[in-house]
Amino acid sequence: MKKTTTYILIALGILVLVNVLSDNFFLRMDLTSDNRYTLSQATKNIIRNLKEPVTVTAYFSNNIPSELAKTKRDFKEMLIEFNNISKGQVVYEFIDPSADQATEQKAMSAGIQPVIANIREKDQVKQQKVYLGAVVSMGDESDKIPFMQPGAAMEYALASAIKKISVINKPAIGIIQGHGEPGIAAMSQAYTALNVLYEVEPVFITDTAKNLLKFKTIALIAPKDTIPLSHLAQLDEYLAQGGKLYIGINRVEGNLSVQRGVVVNTGLETWLASKGLVVESNFVVDSRCANINVRQQQGMFTYNTAVKFPYLPIITKFANHPITKGLESVILPFASTITYTGDASKTFVPIAQTSEQSGTQAAPVYFDVSKQWGPADFPMKALTVGGVLTGKISGQNQSTIVIFGDGDFAVNGEGENVRQQSADNISLMVNSIDYLSDDTGLIELRTKGVTNRPLKQIEDGKRAFLKYFNFLLPLLLVVFYGIFRTQYNRNLRNKRMEEGHV
Repeated sequence: MKKTTTYILIALGILVLVNVLSDNFFLRMDLTSDNRYTLSQATKNIIRNLKEPVTVTAYFSNNIPSELAKTKRDFKEMLIEFNNISKGQVVYEFIDPSADQATEQKAMSAGIQPVIANIREKDQVKQQKVYLGAVVSMGDESDKIPFMQPGAAMEYALASAIKKISVINKPAIGIIQGHGEPGIAAMSQAYTALNVLYEVEPVFITDTAKNLLKFKTIALIAPKDTIPLSHLAQLDEYLAQGGKLYIGINRVEGNLSVQRGVVVNTGLETWLASKGLVVESNFVVDSRCANINVRQQQGMFTYNTAVKFPYLPIITKFANHPITKGLESVILPFASTITYTGDASKTFVPIAQTSEQSGTQAAPVYFDVSKQWGPADFPMKALTVGGVLTGKISGQNQSTIVIFGDGDFAVNGEGENVRQQSADNISLMVNSIDYLSDDTGLIELRTKGVTNRPLKQIEDGKRAFLKYFNFLLPLLLVVFYGIFRTQYNRNLRNKRMEEGHV
């Protein structure tokens, strides 16, 4: 009896010791395919080089659904790692805004807004306000994460918030204006994302002012008007000094109201061709495409029907490149193909291509929305619509151009034409500028997280294997354990029956 009591006390002591150690030491094995639970070197560099302490005030509700509770647990574990790696420079506290009205008001004043979640209790579903946000502060500077989306890029949100308030001098990014390009206000989503690490400014190229070298990267997005040769010459001079260019070019333009697609000539296409980048005056068509709403009349009733429109290709084939790593699908409306015709002294890497069933149509084009598309309309595959050119593009210094055969995929528009772009569309543009401008490595974190991997997109054989594997594995483990225990008891019984066994 005394021996049993001693064993119980020792076991309890070990459990207490393990709990005490777990509060001070954190160890986790990351077996995920994208290492989403392992901090990147970029994040470690940021928090190891902090000059002042950073406080993270996490406003997370208690008593929340399991999928949201997992987000809270993951966020807390990440904060523990931040604290350990920064040697105490990142401190945190968790506050439940639902505790009292004053605390809730404080959270909302800080910019943390609640969301409505469905809570199941006693076979009933009720709606409840839930907080999943945080405020990151350093001295007089602060930034907020209004809502931590489950499955989103949690490390990027936290690391970029710390970077934003700790950086002293942000690099400047220039957005060229004056040739019919969309203004910065027309790219609100991309501007918000870029403004975390950069000072984003409009640039008006003139014949007299040569102010381009102050910019880490210059972006030329969807010009509509003719670009003077003197302006293009300044871009040449910028590249000759080792500059970085992001170009989204509309070589063609589609107008659904008149069902016509036409060629766009600005002079940029000729300038690019001199660098070996030929953007064809064609429309990419792809069997993997987005829908448009077509108005139809039936009797006295008018209704809209969603119709597949191959001129809006959905790009899912990306290179293993920092710009496209983690992206799943991007819509490039009225895109054109890109061909590299330069010599081997420069390197061109395609980073975005069409599907295995795609094709092109030379402009001008009439859009027949009632057309029945078939396999014969898509005789091509893997057409390049985006790429990176590096080398001595102009002059003797190394420079880089990131180019896409569509300029509107990250544009929101203004006034009545405002539209929300998908997260991957925005990430494609912002990642490109990050790749050209940022040396912290945060680019790899922007798309680190699960966004959209529906089971129906998995091959039938693999889907069936996963289904039966998940169903049968627990049963097989029980059966194998039963066989093992039976064999073990049989061997033990036979051994006891042997002569001389004590």
